[in-house]
Amino acid sequence: MKKNLLLATLIFAGVTAFGQTTRLSLFEEFTGETCPPCASTNPGLNATLTANASKVIAIKWQVPIPSAPTTTWSLYQTNSADINTRTSYYTVNSAPQGRMDGQALTVFGASSNHAVNTSPGLINTAQAITSPFSITMARAWDATCSSVNLTITVQASANFTTASALNFRTVMVERLIQFSVQPGTNGEKNFEDAGIKSFPTLGGYALANAWVVGQSQTFTLNCAIPAYTRKKEEIAFVGFIQNEANKNVLQAARVDKVALPLEALTALDAKVNVTCSSTISPVITIKNNGTTPITSFTVTPYTDGIAGTTTPWLGNLAAGASTTLILNTTSTGTVSGAHTFSYTLVMNSSYNFFNVSNKVNYLVATNYQAAPVFEDFAFATFPPVNWTRVNSNNGPSFSRVVNTGSYGNSADFGAIKFDFFTNSVIGDVDELYLPPMDLSGSGVPTLAFDLAKAQRLNENDQLDILVSTNCGATWTNVYSKAGSILATSAAATTSFNALQTQDWITENIALTGFASSSVLVKFVATNDYGNNMFIDNVNLSQPNPFVGLAKISRDDANISIFPNPATNETTLKIKSDNSVNSNVKVMNTLGQIVYTKQISLNPGTNNFKIDTKEFANGVYFLVVESEKNSTSKKLVISK
Repeated sequence: MKKNLLLATLIFAGVTAFGQTTRLSLFEEFTGETCPPCASTNPGLNATLTANASKVIAIKWQVPIPSAPTTTWSLYQTNSADINTRTSYYTVNSAPQGRMDGQALTVFGASSNHAVNTSPGLINTAQAITSPFSITMARAWDATCSSVNLTITVQASANFTTASALNFRTVMVERLIQFSVQPGTNGEKNFEDAGIKSFPTLGGYALANAWVVGQSQTFTLNCAIPAYTRKKEEIAFVGFIQNEANKNVLQAARVDKVALPLEALTALDAKVNVTCSSTISPVITIKNNGTTPITSFTVTPYTDGIAGTTTPWLGNLAAGASTTLILNTTSTGTVSGAHTFSYTLVMNSSYNFFNVSNKVNYLVATNYQAAPVFEDFAFATFPPVNWTRVNSNNGPSFSRVVNTGSYGNSADFGAIKFDFFTNSVIGDVDELYLPPMDLSGSGVPTLAFDLAKAQRLNENDQLDILVSTNCGATWTNVYSKAGSILATSAAATTSFNALQTQDWITENIALTGFASSSVLVKFVATNDYGNNMFIDNVNLSQPNPFVGLAKISRDDANISIFPNPATNETTLKIKSDNSVNSNVKVMNTLGQIVYTKQISLNPGTNNFKIDTKEFANGVYFLVVESEKNSTSKKLVISK
């Protein structure tokens, strides 16, 4: 024992004039996830290290001894390059094995290098040897807590000279890792002070070879947090000075774990009104989810993913409080149709935390189509082309479903659903805009759609249809139903799916006063946490000059087209209760008639072939009109 202690003293005195700083010793354990002796040693070892925390700090290297835990992921595999390098550096070939201040445990009086021999007495022996250096380490999270900035200062407390390399090594450790299932095979689930990354590399940062009392060296490291880190709040950093000639660790330090700063500012939702110009004025709602007031932040708007002019905010947003802001006017472009808006919040704090809102849609109405709207939601794209869904809080909203369709017709499945059943936000309002429509003509425009709705109990889910002739500045309500008046089927406490014919009705709305107008039309759903609503076969048209697309009475006729999509020919099948003369027209999406034919219907089923060889690929509307009624189907040409 006396011989080993004398050897330790001589080793550390080596090239040191006179050590004047108390040492913080470094204990390195080479342990492993598949090592049974490691599992039995570590609980007692950890207790000893904790009891002597003012004298010693630890790094645990998870070595592949007796074997690597897996070929894909483990504590070893995630940091294998560092671990293998450090294992070779000390010529470690067994586990659990220990090194104290870069030396074998036997140097300090242990009977072997087995980590179980790390006793309070051994720690005292190592720590009693003074050091010619002091180390200070300071840490700070970066703006997104994805890395840590370290500032390290080494200062000499005695003259020191060495002919060999002197390096400062920095190792990121996780103070505590807890698994629910063992990552290896030895049963260990809790790991302390596991080394997970070295900075800038395990080779370290080169220090000067010659020092005089008071001399110092300061450097900074940016330490990116590896993706495999379990908990950022458990990250600490161990730094130590090592003499490469004899592997002596002359001094060690640790900057311990730090809690993540509270990200208090939350982006709740946004509202962007329809616009017919190239600008919008978004309204956003934010909340302070922290415990202290927020006095400043910056908002950056994004339209279609492109950043706009930032808006600074100064004030006092109390803990738990929300506020609504009208942002600066933002450019949106003149392309007609649906666009997206989102924003980022940046807190003007030492961490500059940012929060990103969900994207919301809004409508730019700079082009009003003359063609009629006929939408049966047969195509997967939703919202359909030129339609716009507005869902400011990104909760349950309008969506397309394929398990039902108008009047439960399994051959025509495809409809829109508003999910009242899972939307627990009472009063939530969502909108669905039809394409902007030019209703020029002398007739009364017609809006028709098929509807299915059930209540859950006595809720007042509501559907309104609003029309605007001045780009949304004012709206006229042309349809409003709620509660039992809106319901078309019996109340159900389970999710309503509208699979039966009797679940459906057809609504026809005469848009009196809107002839010869350019209009915006929107469905507005107001949630009361009731049951689902389904809408299908939305028709909007001006009967003059274009043929109206109001749904024909089901007592008079029923039409279908096969094949659809068609290539060179399709067959129109019409069921009629009466003998009647009718007219068949095919129109393109611009409202131009590309085919017309007079036909005579007999009671029963009537089949008529239509030559489509000259039709270009695209969407058409096939209209059958009689003296009393008219009806239409979407026809797709695909060659």
